[in-house]
Amino acid sequence: MLIKCFSAGMFHTNCYVLALGPGSDAIIVDPGQSAAKQAREMLDAYDLKPVAVLLTHGHIDHIWSAREICDAYSIPAYIHPDDRELLTKPGKGIGSMFGALSFLTAGTVFREPEKVLELADGDELDLAGLRLTVDLAPGHTPGSVLFGGEFEGLAESVPIARADGTSRVVLAGDVLFAGSIGRTDLPGGSMPRLLRSIREKLLTLPDDTIVLPGHGLATTIGRERRTNEWIRELRA
Repeated sequence: MLIKCFSAGMFHTNCYVLALGPGSDAIIVDPGQSAAKQAREMLDAYDLKPVAVLLTHGHIDHIWSAREICDAYSIPAYIHPDDRELLTKPGKGIGSMFGALSFLTAGTVFREPEKVLELADGDELDLAGLRLTVDLAPGHTPGSVLFGGEFEGLAESVPIARADGTSRVVLAGDVLFAGSIGRTDLPGGSMPRLLRSIREKLLTLPDDTIVLPGHGLATTIGRERRTNEWIRELRA
């Protein structure tokens, strides 16, 4: 199993490439600003063929390069319908911040990829030989989702993975980070909904579940139970 991560753009968004191994099909998750070139280089380095782009939510720092990659490879983008509008109107997701960032988007026209498929809570995706579950986890955005799966042989790609067997993995977007949680002060954000999502969709998972967040380092559910002040207060 191959999971590769690189940091994309000035927002340092984690873009993930998932595949069964070199020479196979692949999934790209959250291609942010200027991610297309890096993604292409990683695909070429491991002789991978992309079959889909998965979006954990619609914020501009996670969807920026989705259309470029999808249309270049003629592959679909998957996003929850509650965030789909942000593919063409990313400013609605960050409100007044969009004006401050206008110099970044000058000359950029945001359009949907040629093919967009909508996600639903409870979906199961079979892509690139991998099976991923979809859990709606609103709060950071209305359409934030978690992609989960159980994968073998991750120790080389993800050092905190179990070396002796299958590891459960959650691609958490901006719902949960190492030592923190997603912000809720942007349009569509809700702290009560985010905390409920964390409580019902993440804290129900085993401690050794690996969390691959949208920014920062990988962590585990167990580590966050013990050390994340937001989680400790939520549990109390």
